Amino acid sequence: MSELATGAPPATGESSLTLRGVVKSFRQGERSLEILRGAELDLKAGELVALVGPSGAGKSTLLHIAGLLERPDAGEVLVAGERADSLSDGRRTALRGARMGFVYQYHHLLPEFTALENLMVPQRIAGTGRRAAAERAAELLEAVGLKERMEHRPGRLSGGEQQRVAIARAIANRPRVLLADEPTGNLDPHTADGVFQMLTALVRRTGLAALVATHNHELAQRMDRVVALRDGRLVAQ
Repeated sequence: MSELATGAPPATGESSLTLRGVVKSFRQGERSLEILRGAELDLKAGELVALVGPSGAGKSTLLHIAGLLERPDAGEVLVAGERADSLSDGRRTALRGARMGFVYQYHHLLPEFTALENLMVPQRIAGTGRRAAAERAAELLEAVGLKERMEHRPGRLSGGEQQRVAIARAIANRPRVLLADEPTGNLDPHTADGVFQMLTALVRRTGLAALVATHNHELAQRMDRVVALRDGRLVAQ
């Protein structure tokens, strides 16, 4: 499966995502609400890290900054060793498309497209030709156990199957980093376990680095390590 996810995988232990002193605040009426107060993280290739913390602690904000969707007020974000927080919007968008994959609690699949077509969309946006995009989409869907569901639209798939499609779509452009926000939060325990096992297998076999925000402490303890967001900082558990 390694060639499916990232092409030539990076060496295990190589830094894929680094946060240094990340600060972020938002205006709330007349006052400034500090969300992140110097968050630090070094995510290695082939590593699966759980991000935990109470609702409202700032987990989604941290994922958005790590994924180059928001800029920090201060601090640095490095993706595969490249400083990313100070890049232009266009360069950040290009880097995000090339290096980052995203999975959310709700799969956000395009309902009018088949599973195969949903995986082709990000590849076509990135400039991949139709035939090559279709071939890779088919390979990925087979890799996640959905060979017989390729031509099904999301409405004909179970919740677990939809999330498998979403994970396969997230790695379609061979990213280095996968950011997941409650990827099993909308699934029953049995289905969640199957999706988690598949995600773990991808990370182990490809050199993909994954940061997974979750409220499921049982799943968190099965990852390589757990970091908790407390008072705007990341603390090892």
